[in-house]
Amino acid sequence: MLAGEIYQPNSIRLIDVPAAATASDVPAGQILFEPQLACLCGSDLLYYEADNPGYMPHVGQSLHEMIGRVVETTGDKFAVGDRVLAVPIEHYGFYGRYWVDQARAVAVDPRCSDAAAVLAQPLGTVLFALRRIPSVLARRVMLFGAGPMGQLFVRVLKLFGAAEIIVVDPVRDRLDLALAGGATQVIHGTAAQAAAEAASMPGGGPDLVIEAVGHRQQVLNECIAACRPEGEILFFGVPPIEANGIKLKEMFWKNLRMYTSVGPSFEIDFSLAMKMVAERTIDVEPLVSHRMPIDQIQEAYDMFATRREGAMKVFLDFPAYQA
Repeated sequence: MLAGEIYQPNSIRLIDVPAAATASDVPAGQILFEPQLACLCGSDLLYYEADNPGYMPHVGQSLHEMIGRVVETTGDKFAVGDRVLAVPIEHYGFYGRYWVDQARAVAVDPRCSDAAAVLAQPLGTVLFALRRIPSVLARRVMLFGAGPMGQLFVRVLKLFGAAEIIVVDPVRDRLDLALAGGATQVIHGTAAQAAAEAASMPGGGPDLVIEAVGHRQQVLNECIAACRPEGEILFFGVPPIEANGIKLKEMFWKNLRMYTSVGPSFEIDFSLAMKMVAERTIDVEPLVSHRMPIDQIQEAYDMFATRREGAMKVFLDFPAYQA
């Protein structure tokens, strides 16, 4: 059975591993999931770069945004042959087949394209994040990061009634996509430049600042500087093990509130995301930039990591299972 192996930093390959366990060897309530289509996420890069002690890769890492079919089951939620979106624990999804708890899967809506169904996973994380905030209705929001997650935030913020959506990113093409998705203003520059511009906004800055940059470039201090007094910060990007030099004094004197976001609900967030993409309440198709066979995994990761060729969401086709 195929599996992925990050065998050194920025190097990944396909290897052969023993087949998944049989149904008699797993607990009740599990499904044997066979991936059909997956896509890369910024959090996969933590394992791919293999230089963070908290995210050292093992065989089977790192993929976690995927749809496929149920091959066997020891539960009662799905039947053999059902197509589902499944989320493996700790990104251990890079296998030809693997067992996962049926509670960590939702049915694929047949109205969705395959790519849209996969994108219900990251969309679900955005919905969960914004559920943690009292409201975005009629508020001014500044969003740091116009990558795939930033693009989803733009679309959901627009749907939820944000009055202004100001997007910050150094990559012009990504800002153009954000404008097409509903951003009201973009700042083509650094987080520090955007924080300086925020000071001149009415009220002293945005009501809500969202950090969606990711793990490599921490911009929490810029979020603190940009946010108006009594405002809120949503720290969405995956942080490193430690983040030193945080300007807590400034955060304290501005009476800011900060939210973090991890652990969406399968019953609420992922199910709602699947419904939204099926009904095109949120159009995720513009995020699909590349689709490649799984045997081009090294090229796919390189393209995604370096944003080459306008890479936004890079999809991977799995072959039909071979025992």
